[in-house]
Amino acid sequence: MNNPNVVSIMKALADKAAADPNRAAITCGDETVTRGELESRTNRLARAYAERGVSHGSFVTVALPNSVEFYEACIAAWKLGATPQPVSYRLPDRERQAIVELADSALVVGVEQSAHPGRNTVAANFDASAYDDSPLPDVTAPAMKAPTSGGSTGRPKLIVAGDPGIVQVGAPGMGQKVDGVVCVPGPLYHNAPFSFGAGSLFHGNHLVLLPQFDAEATLAAVDKHRADWILFVPTMMSRISRLPDDVKNRYDLSSLTTVWHMAAPCPPWLKEEWCNWLGGEKIFELYAGTEAQAVTIIRGDEWLAHRGSVGRCVTGEMKVLDPDTYEELPPGTIGEIFMRNTRVTYKYLGAEARRSPDGWESLGDMGKIDAEGYVYLTDRRGDMILSGGANIYPAEVEIALSEHPDVVSSAVIGLPDEDLGNRIHAVVQVSKPVDEDELRTFLGERLVRYKVPRSFEFTTEPVRDDAGKVRRSALRDARS
Repeated sequence: MNNPNVVSIMKALADKAAADPNRAAITCGDETVTRGELESRTNRLARAYAERGVSHGSFVTVALPNSVEFYEACIAAWKLGATPQPVSYRLPDRERQAIVELADSALVVGVEQSAHPGRNTVAANFDASAYDDSPLPDVTAPAMKAPTSGGSTGRPKLIVAGDPGIVQVGAPGMGQKVDGVVCVPGPLYHNAPFSFGAGSLFHGNHLVLLPQFDAEATLAAVDKHRADWILFVPTMMSRISRLPDDVKNRYDLSSLTTVWHMAAPCPPWLKEEWCNWLGGEKIFELYAGTEAQAVTIIRGDEWLAHRGSVGRCVTGEMKVLDPDTYEELPPGTIGEIFMRNTRVTYKYLGAEARRSPDGWESLGDMGKIDAEGYVYLTDRRGDMILSGGANIYPAEVEIALSEHPDVVSSAVIGLPDEDLGNRIHAVVQVSKPVDEDELRTFLGERLVRYKVPRSFEFTTEPVRDDAGKVRRSALRDARS
């Protein structure tokens, strides 16, 4: 690395620890570690991992819940030049085993040995205190991360980052500060919480995690630690929005200067509410895949002038093609969004990218780009429902459902129907019982008749996870 401002992750963290060893580095629940403690503990842990086969270029699968321990495992991997490969700690053994085999992981963290015969493992709460905590040789991981896909094909897919484990000192991105306070309430096995949480540590931020998302606890964490930056998905924003006013007003959020949301469509009513509450100049939205071929960004006050848009491209390029002929469509015409970048931003393990004949890549999203370059999404190509000859995008129906005061979340799917081909079925999480006829009337005021679900299924259990993700294929398979 010829640029003196570009250093390895391990050096960036070591330099921050040396500059102020007593400053808080990570807080999760009631546990806080300082920079000095984090440096010492991860040096010990790295040596323990090395003894168990981790080396430069290895993958280390991390199956831990949100915790200080989660990032300690990742930092220990980086200190050996290895690549963290985060997965949900809730995965069934069989699903995790398939991912581990694909990655050929040198070590699986957070599981018992019996779950992965023939693999090196360490259980949660592993004690590395017997190992040496002196500094290790400076190395750089060839890939900063290798998260799994959020897709639901049933086949594992790893997205290995094109960027190595390096840090440009003093230049945090996405509005984060140097030595600020960052709050990440989402699950760390998802790409955005993992990446932005990690990046905040590299620049000396105090990273405040929630063991699991809770609406009021998130506000309390911002207030207590004076967070200046936070990351949400719309599901979290909705749950916070539905808190009673006296609860929301109990906490001081004035320290926040940057509020990001991403990973799922945000209902316009919810976006507008947050812009009015915290100020549109603080609200930012990003659209991209983990693959990061191209990225759009839009600020809240700009969004108010382009309602429904996810912004204009700031990295890479996007265009809209006919999904069958691959012909480029005119501005404002809905088609499949394709992307490209002049640099290699990722590589797949276990999959191949969907490409147009001229080499542009698609994540499967449908949408349009207007004459000014603003991108508008409709839904995932694979999630579109063909019912009675009409194309129906589940996200549009779900956004309408989200406006109902008793609807917490929903997932709309197509179920086989002899007459229509597919009928629209809505799985709806409610906060209290909802009359089905009243809900139909409510939706009929917001949607054309053929888009109103033919059937409803009510539940009080979460339909989506804390990252706003839903596995539609699993929902369909369970009901077909």
